[in-house]
Amino acid sequence: MTLASSIPSTERPWWRLLEPHHWFVLIIASGAWFFDCLDQRLFSLARIPALTSLMNLPAANVGVQSYAKVVTAYFLCGWAVGGMTFGSLGDKFGRARMLTVSILTYAVFTSLSFFSTSKVDFTVYRCLTGLGIGGVFGLAVSLIAETVPAGARPHALGLLQILSAFGNISAALIKMGMDALESANVLKAHESWRCLFLVGAIPASILALIIWRVKEPEPWLDLKARGLLPKGSIFAPYSRLLADTRWRKNLVIGGLIASTGVIGLWGIAEYSPDLQRAVFGAYYQKKAAPSEVQPMVNWTINCAYILTQLGAAVGMWLFTRVAASTGRRLAFTIGYALALVTTFLVFWKMNSPIDAYWMTPLMGAAQLSLFAGFSIYLPELFPSQLRSTGVSFCYNVGRLAAAAGSFYSSILSKKVYGNYPSPQPLRYAAMTMCAIFLIGLLTLPFAPETRGKPLP
Repeated sequence: MTLASSIPSTERPWWRLLEPHHWFVLIIASGAWFFDCLDQRLFSLARIPALTSLMNLPAANVGVQSYAKVVTAYFLCGWAVGGMTFGSLGDKFGRARMLTVSILTYAVFTSLSFFSTSKVDFTVYRCLTGLGIGGVFGLAVSLIAETVPAGARPHALGLLQILSAFGNISAALIKMGMDALESANVLKAHESWRCLFLVGAIPASILALIIWRVKEPEPWLDLKARGLLPKGSIFAPYSRLLADTRWRKNLVIGGLIASTGVIGLWGIAEYSPDLQRAVFGAYYQKKAAPSEVQPMVNWTINCAYILTQLGAAVGMWLFTRVAASTGRRLAFTIGYALALVTTFLVFWKMNSPIDAYWMTPLMGAAQLSLFAGFSIYLPELFPSQLRSTGVSFCYNVGRLAAAAGSFYSSILSKKVYGNYPSPQPLRYAAMTMCAIFLIGLLTLPFAPETRGKPLP
């Protein structure tokens, strides 16, 4: 029996269970997810400025706001397809090898986003970037889960997600630096968004060279030596998951749990900067000269985003502690309930920078705590020869659902609530979408509790 599949030990702190090779894999795989999240957030922060420039319309224009959701939906579709494809390939050809290819894919197409000349090619590049980004999570999580000792597994996987928050913070700091350079006329006005995508691509390319040296985990190598890896097309692992009652049930439960959180983040919370842009703009127009308004708005949005991610890091740490000590289902129950309340509060009551500074960290702590749960829980639902496929499917089918959520949110804000003055359509659409968290809560009674059990 390997270390990764043995019963957890509680005699020593989890970090003392890790040997140098475990730390190397944890740092490299977490670094891959760090840069993956960096690119995601750069897109979130650059989305409106890019479309404002490419469509030659003001940021507050309903057409820009609506098309931003369309671009996000295509990005998520690419993410979902790439994730489910690379997940299957990871089971067939190795987690580390496919992780390298995945990172190189998103690095190349993120770089090409720099050269966008219209909203159409920008959308295409972001969709193709999503293919690479989508592969990282399932591969990195499977690599860590099968490498580190069982007693350290939930903490190591929770740490992967905690570090992702600092990838998001790095994106905000980079955006603030680009805004400052634009304000100082070092960069061309309304064009700094292009540089953001280059910044996201360069370190990812370097990391891919390092990951190539990472050894595959022992459980996967053992299955390969025994000829037990999935054979045939990339659909073969999915056929095997669906053919077994236990894995099929876990696939449905894991997919529902992850989809709820992913829709909550990408179908609702990711539009909080858009709401902030409208709210802060109106706020500062009453207090500052016209030329000062936009720099102040940009600065405040970035500060709110950093606070949100600091809240997220705390929330993911707390989720990991609860999941490891008490149980996965209880941690998810608390997380979904708080996500529902805090997200509704942000879109209902946020009317000033001060509101954002205390509300959005609460939303980040609640919503993003769930993603620590996805890292910990999803690999515990599937066997080694199908783990990368199962984890990637559950996590990334949520992207398709989130893409549908983005389209639906766009319809709500434009067709249903479109007659209200800005930013009320965005508020009402998000508040309506918060009902999605109830699906997660309703799924949990059917979810198996995996705390203290070996990997399948």
